Amino acid sequence: MSETLITIPVDAETARVYDTASPEDRKKMQILLRLRLRELARLPTGSLAEIMDDIGAKAQQRGLTPEILEALLRDE
Repeated sequence: MSETLITIPVDAETARVYDTASPEDRKKMQILLRLRLRELARLPTGSLAEIMDDIGAKAQQRGLTPEILEALLRDE
C-alpha cells in the first residue's frame, strides 16, 4: 500500500506528544489514526437531525427518561 501524507491541525499538547515520541511510538500512533479515520469514514452519512434522532431513540431504549436527562443537564 502506498502512503500519502496529509496535514491535520492539532492542539499544541498533541503536537508535543507526537514530536517527542519515539519512532516506534510514532508508528503506532499513525496506525491507530489510520484505523480510526477509516472507521469514521464508514459511519452513516445521515443529516445531523437523523443522527440525533437515532441517538435519542437508542438512549430511550436504554432507559433514559426526560427526567433523567433533565437531572443530567442540571449536573445533579
